[in-house]
Amino acid sequence: MDILKGESTKLRAIEPYDLDTIHKWENDSSIWHLSNTLAPFSKNIIKQFIDNSHLDIFQAKQLRLMIENINGETIGTIDLFDYDPLHKRAGIGILIAEKENRGKGYASDALGVLIKYCFSVLQLHQLFCNITDDNIESINLFTKKGFRLIGTKKDWLLFSDGTKDESMYQLINKL
Repeated sequence: MDILKGESTKLRAIEPYDLDTIHKWENDSSIWHLSNTLAPFSKNIIKQFIDNSHLDIFQAKQLRLMIENINGETIGTIDLFDYDPLHKRAGIGILIAEKENRGKGYASDALGVLIKYCFSVLQLHQLFCNITDDNIESINLFTKKGFRLIGTKKDWLLFSDGTKDESMYQLINKL
């Protein structure tokens, strides 16, 4: 059984051939607000990131996996960040890149796979995510997987049209 395979998705390590795809996604300014990105990334910087992706989560304190659908098409990415081995926790971020792939259950399937991996393989105690309060799709995604709202940071993020609140959601492994 492949622990990184779900019903409709498979998570895999980053490969050198992902350079152009990651470059495209990281430089899509329409989604920069999701990761607090302020400037584009060069291909060289992304290549260095890929070259260092062999480091395990214990060394890098982060892990990025590519999301493939059942046809083997790369449709997104899912990340663990702020990994803390002492307190056994990490943050999660997810992107289904193209709009035509959203709303098909891929994000839910990939998130479920990563949660299982985090709790059974990495032996994490808790996971968290930060979501702007107007991102209803992400709120629904994470709450359906058991994440609970634990707090809201008011006027936390500044945008050209004003500020947004950002909320933190947490999932604790009860096993």
